[in-house]
Order: sequence, then structure tokens, then C-alpha cells
Amino acid sequence: SRREAGECRRQLQARLVEMESLRGAHQSLERQLQELEERHNAEAAGLQDTIGQLEDDLRNTKNEMARHLREYQDLLNVKMALDIEIAAYRKLLEGEETLFNMGSGGLPSLNSLPSPTYSFQPRSFSSST
Repeated sequence: SRREAGECRRQLQARLVEMESLRGAHQSLERQLQELEERHNAEAAGLQDTIGQLEDDLRNTKNEMARHLREYQDLLNVKMALDIEIAAYRKLLEGEETLFNMGSGGLPSLNSLPSPTYSFQPRSFSSST
């Protein structure tokens, strides 16, 4: 009976040591879990900030693209207007040349005359943007 009591005490002591060891492991795992959750939350917040920044960048880029497209359309409209104006002047010059050739009679041909000099004076166009 004494031996059984000693054996029971030894087993009880071993179980108490094992229980304390398991408690320590449990506390350690709880701390690790908390640290992981904190790191995860910090990383998620950082990623949310990055997403917000990227969304702002995308919005700004789209706005800039729209502005460039408007500028391109304005320039294209100016080019088309200038092309029409050039075509009109070309027609006028061709008409003048025809009149000149018809009325020149014995005068030298147009090819032997010195070429006229034209100068370009840019117009200013305003944009509604």
C-alpha cells in the first residue's frame, strides 16, 4: 500500500509536470497566434492602402487619357480645317494659273517665270477644354 501510494504520487507528479509543460506550450501558441493575427492585420491594412493608391493612380491615368484624347480631337479638328483651307487656296491658285495662261498669249510660259514665295502665318485656335 505504501508502494502504491508512492507510485501514485510519482504518477501525479509526472502528470502535474506534463500539465505545466502543456500549459506553457498552450500559452506560447496563443502568443504566436496573436502575433500572427497582428501581422496579418497590419499586412492587410498595408495592402488596402496599396489598393487605394492604385485605384487613385488608375483614376488619374484615365482622366489624363481623356484629356489627351480631347487635345488630340482638337488638334485633328484644326488639321482638318487647315486641310480644307489649303485645298481652297490651291483651287484659287489653280484658277489664277488658268486665267494667267489663257491671257498670256505671247508671254513666256509659267514654267519659265520665277516661283512666287509664300509665307505661312500661323493662326491661333482656342480650345474649349
